[in-house]
Amino acid sequence: MMLFFCVNLSIEILLKPMKKIVAIIFLFFLTSHFFGQKVNWISFDEAVKLTKENPKPMLIDVYTDWCGYCKKMDRITYNNEIISSYINENFYPVKLDGEQREDLIYKDYTFKYQSSGRKGYHEFAAALLNGKLSYPTTVFMDEELGILDRVPGYLSPDIMEQVITYFAEKKYKTETWQDYIKGFVSNLK
Repeated sequence: MMLFFCVNLSIEILLKPMKKIVAIIFLFFLTSHFFGQKVNWISFDEAVKLTKENPKPMLIDVYTDWCGYCKKMDRITYNNEIISSYINENFYPVKLDGEQREDLIYKDYTFKYQSSGRKGYHEFAAALLNGKLSYPTTVFMDEELGILDRVPGYLSPDIMEQVITYFAEKKYKTETWQDYIKGFVSNLK
C-alpha cells in the first residue's frame, strides 16, 4: 500500500509541470487564433518577384508603428476572416513601414530613409503616397506594377470589402466607384 501511495504521489508531482505546459500551449493557440494576423504579408521585393512569375495585383498597407488607426486596422480589418482570405487569394499583400530604415531597391533606384524633424520617412513610402504621408494608406498596384489608387485612412471591414473587390475584380475599368457601391452585395456577416 505504501509503494502505491509513493508511485501515485510521484506521478502527481511529475504531472503538475505538464499541466502548466499544456495550459500554456492551449492559451498560445487560443490567442493566436483570435488575435493572430491572417493576412499572409510579404515584402515588396517578394511581391514584385511573384508578380513577374504569376501576375496578380498588389495591396500595400503603408503604416507606422506609432499609428493607432494602423493598429486598429490590423486588429479589426485585416484580422477579419473574410477580408484576409479574399486579400490572400486575390492580391500580393505587402506591409510597408512608412518609416523603415532599410533601403529598398526598385526599378534600379535605391530608396532610403530620410531623417526629418523628430521622425523621418522612407522615400519609397513618400513616392507611393505621392508625398502625402498619411497613415494608414492602402495602395493598390496592378499586375504591371502601376499604381491604381491610394486609399488613405482607416478602412473598416465593410469598406475594405468594397474596395478590395472593386480592384480585384477590375471593376474600376468599367464602372465608377459610385455605380459600383450602389449594387455591391456584402459577404460579411
